[in-house]
Amino acid sequence: MDRFYYKQNRLKQLRAFCFTAQFKSMSKAAEQMFLSQPSISLLIQSLEKDLEQKLFLRKGPRIELTAEGDMLFEMSLPLVEGLETLPESFAEKCKHSIVGRLNIAAVEAIILYTLPDIIKRYAANYPDVHIKLDNSSATIGVEKVRNGGVDFAIGSTLSVPDDVVYLPIYTFEPVLITPIGHPLLSNQHVNMHDISQYGLILSPQHMSTWQMVDLVFKQYNVDYKVNLEAGGWEVLKKYVENGLGVSIVTDICLSGNEKLGRVPLSEYFPKRTYGLFVRKGKVLSPAAREFIQCIDRNVMERFNAESDQIKIDSKIDIQAIQPHVNP
Repeated sequence: MDRFYYKQNRLKQLRAFCFTAQFKSMSKAAEQMFLSQPSISLLIQSLEKDLEQKLFLRKGPRIELTAEGDMLFEMSLPLVEGLETLPESFAEKCKHSIVGRLNIAAVEAIILYTLPDIIKRYAANYPDVHIKLDNSSATIGVEKVRNGGVDFAIGSTLSVPDDVVYLPIYTFEPVLITPIGHPLLSNQHVNMHDISQYGLILSPQHMSTWQMVDLVFKQYNVDYKVNLEAGGWEVLKKYVENGLGVSIVTDICLSGNEKLGRVPLSEYFPKRTYGLFVRKGKVLSPAAREFIQCIDRNVMERFNAESDQIKIDSKIDIQAIQPHVNP
């Protein structure tokens, strides 16, 4: 009887399996599905029994996918996500309108300086979509992409996990900002030694900006002094305006209306690229697809091309895992 019941609820089994695989936790999967943890465990056990395959390795409180579990996850996730977004996709087809929710993780710079105009245009075209912006570092945003917590993330990072697609969108120049009338503004060519004569205002040490500044100064074997640590580029700009030091930022944060002097630093610092992070194999909702189109149509085309290539490369054999059927 139990076996018949669970085989009639294959979707429920697969949802429990996919959420557990994404969060690496049965308790978090239970929260997502509004079930108890024992119910999630029972669903997964029944799925393992039906398929005659071990899907998870249990190592104390941690669980990991087996090779067979990894294969099933790659096969089943697009199906589960497709069904999750079915109401929105159906409404799009029937009513020719986009509805639903859209969860985006983005670094503060993107939320402050690039998304406002995009969201204004998007909301005018799709008023029935509820947008949630999650102000996250790139590292946290990517992790939320991986576990299904957001539709996609926008940020900048030096490392991209194997299960995530990264599509560059924006590139910004490094700039030294100073108070108006600062002595460095009269230099025809500002070098690292010149900058080191003045106290810096930087974001906290754990942030990538500080790490990059520290790396470049060390490369040129130049010592530097930090007068002030402050989070957020709006804060940095305000304190530089007030004459408390100079700072090194990327010009994403500069509108031209600030009371600041600017000195290009592309000779010494790399450009900063921000892009879109989407989990490989992700089935984007209509709301997510249209938002990405609002950012840049070419990005959506590149994502589709990446997705098609992944399907070709993976060559998943759908016969590899077959449900066991009693004679």
